[in-house]
Amino acid sequence: MSHIYRILGWAYVAACGALIALLGQRPEPAAASIPKMALVPLAAATWFQHVKPQCNPVEVSVLQRSSPPPAGVEGAGYHAACYALAGKMDDARMVIDSLDAGGRRAAASIVFEVGHPVADAGDDRSAGPLMELVLRYLPDSYMALYHAGMSEYMLGQRDMARTNLSPFLEQYTQNDGWRSNGREVLARLTESTKAEAEPVRPREP
Repeated sequence: MSHIYRILGWAYVAACGALIALLGQRPEPAAASIPKMALVPLAAATWFQHVKPQCNPVEVSVLQRSSPPPAGVEGAGYHAACYALAGKMDDARMVIDSLDAGGRRAAASIVFEVGHPVADAGDDRSAGPLMELVLRYLPDSYMALYHAGMSEYMLGQRDMARTNLSPFLEQYTQNDGWRSNGREVLARLTESTKAEAEPVRPREP
């Protein structure tokens, strides 16, 4: 009887060995089939589109905690643009000032591209300060000069409008609607200044 148990024992060992060999030959699962759990950082433009609804005075302050911008110049540019849309110009300026000279110009260009549709839509109260922010770093941006000047004119800020529209007309020489509007508004500003400078004569008795 003992030899029967011995035979069964060796048969069990052989079966286990065969099973181990078979498992060892099974192919590894394809890499593509393994779900990737690593988070991929959002590109700066994608991040901005995601948070743009929060670029308002009430919600913009929580962005640093809830959805910080990507690192780099582009991230800083869109971050500053978000602050600018919310009217937080000091915060926008701090973000841009943290960059080097070249980075500041690049970030200001992003702010301009974001703010351009705002100016075209006629939102003078938002466009004026935003374009002034751009001009702080890109003083020769003729379109920023135009939009800043026109917004300031509509808001009654005549000195600032004149300061921006004069260099705009010096730089932009193409005879189109932009230049025509700039010339017309600057002429109005000049006429109003002359009228204010003329002494008021007393009426004849």
